[in-house]
Amino acid sequence: MIERLHKYMAACGVASRRKCEHIISEGRVKVNGAVISKLGTTIDDERDEILVDNKIIKKENKKVYILLNKPRGYISSVKDDRGRKTLLDIVKVNERVYPIGRLDYNTSGAIILTNDGEVYNNIAHPGSNKSKIYIAAIKGIPSNEEIKRFENGIDIGGYITAEAKFDFISSNKESSKVKIEIHEGRNRQVRKMCDAIGHPVITLMRIAIGDIKLGNLKEGAWRYLSEKEIQYIKGGKLL
Repeated sequence: MIERLHKYMAACGVASRRKCEHIISEGRVKVNGAVISKLGTTIDDERDEILVDNKIIKKENKKVYILLNKPRGYISSVKDDRGRKTLLDIVKVNERVYPIGRLDYNTSGAIILTNDGEVYNNIAHPGSNKSKIYIAAIKGIPSNEEIKRFENGIDIGGYITAEAKFDFISSNKESSKVKIEIHEGRNRQVRKMCDAIGHPVITLMRIAIGDIKLGNLKEGAWRYLSEKEIQYIKGGKLL
């Protein structure tokens, strides 16, 4: 079948379509022995031999979708040049999976891994309208005015965030436990938003990605998504 190279790579579980375009541009892809760096290149998946980083790739018939409760101290990647622990130190499967979106090194909680490059934008792209819900411990007790600023959109360094939700769970003299819901996923966004209202994050855990909830999944544990959850991340509704 004739198809675009970056789409074929995503279908093989290399990465998301956008990331596959970057990989092509970097000259890391060969088709029948020739380096391809031009975007928009088409291939015949029945006749052509495609290599990424000098390894042959082929479509995997079995697609897997995994929910991990990421511990702190792991990077949201499948490899790290600095030798830090990655998600694949926890999730050990035969399929070549990669994370959709990210959680920073010191944040724990829900993250999805898959070898299906077609579902990336359905979860990670802001236009997907899938919320990300966090439980955070923050310093101090925010005022009503600070909460309003947080919820209405706040400058986090040249970018004004979209509307968000901020709910108290509990508080003491030194800190507050809060529930935060956003619909974006910029790097360290929740931490930057809390910094912007003067209440830095102490600990942060993501408990849900849209309707995919962490539930009782223990830190460091993972599970396969249910059929209903898979249909949801493919663009359907979770019943």
